[in-house]
Amino acid sequence: MADSKLQQIVEHAVAQVLDRTLPKLQAELVERVLAELPAVASQPAETAVGSAVRGNLVQAVAGIHAGTTQKEILRALLETGSVYGSRVALFVVKAGAATGWQGRGLGDDDAVKDFPLDMAAGPAAHAYQNRTVTPANIAEMDRRFVKQFGGPANEQIMVLPLVLKDKVAALLYADGGADGVLDGPSLEVLVMTTSAWLEVTSLRKQAQRDSSEAAPSVERAPVAPPVQPVSSFSDPFAAHTPKHIAPVAAPEPEPAAEVVEVASHATSASAAAPAAAADPFAGMSAEDADTHRKAQRFARLLVDEIKLYNQAKVAEGRRNKDLYDRLKEDIDKSRSTFQKRYGNTAAASGDYFQKEVVRSLAEDDYSVMGASFRK
Repeated sequence: MADSKLQQIVEHAVAQVLDRTLPKLQAELVERVLAELPAVASQPAETAVGSAVRGNLVQAVAGIHAGTTQKEILRALLETGSVYGSRVALFVVKAGAATGWQGRGLGDDDAVKDFPLDMAAGPAAHAYQNRTVTPANIAEMDRRFVKQFGGPANEQIMVLPLVLKDKVAALLYADGGADGVLDGPSLEVLVMTTSAWLEVTSLRKQAQRDSSEAAPSVERAPVAPPVQPVSSFSDPFAAHTPKHIAPVAAPEPEPAAEVVEVASHATSASAAAPAAAADPFAGMSAEDADTHRKAQRFARLLVDEIKLYNQAKVAEGRRNKDLYDRLKEDIDKSRSTFQKRYGNTAAASGDYFQKEVVRSLAEDDYSVMGASFRK
């Protein structure tokens, strides 16, 4: 009885914190996107239509933020993205292969479902390998895709990678169709917003799981905590396996779920052994290992936010090798936030924020940060 009451108190406290924090976070994300709009709007508009739709970019971001599940967020990306590209399609990437999920403007919304996209060459391969937005001509696109779905009147297309943590989880194809509407900068903002919001919702679910596990139970014997990989970020495409890829030997059974539902966290005893061997925190106590993992995730979230709202500065800083000077205020502020949370914990020795800045912003090239960046 006492344990049940304690659990209710913990759940109520966590819910209150989330209710206070998430609206503030959402408002801040919208404000930061709004701050970037002048840079987008300053670029020459191809058409009057393109100029008009830019004015609705904040509403489009808010539409993505309105999603509370991964499926809703990804559908919102397609819905809002179809305003800035007459034809859009989302392809799930697994094991280097891309298969269609849904599209807009291609006829039936499900017409692209399970279409195997050629990843050997062309803009899709470039966007995947370099994790960068890739504009191209329709002639460079997968011929089977063009044969089935046709191409835009002006022949201009683009492929945008949706990056979740360290990998490209999906590719967004976009073109202007017959109307010629293709607003690349706005589509890029929407894709990066989607990535950030998927991270926020994942962290919220993780916090809720942690709160439910916080209450002790006297009825069950202590069980050793399961070993987790370095990042416990929930992959929204974990349950989606391309049909044209041969299964590996003795695969784990796929959960009966929609394409974007998170795969079950349950693992077999035989699978736990290799995971433990690859876990860099395997020799630590369960508490310290969990602190290190959370510190890594928090550092990545902070740096992802800097990258999301300073795309132009990041590109210029990489070219001129003065990235820190251009982003000093944002980097120092985020570093201070990280230090306040993890500076006096077991994870302090990992220096995760510094490493993530160099890895994500400078692409592992320390010289890009500039002479004033402290080691």
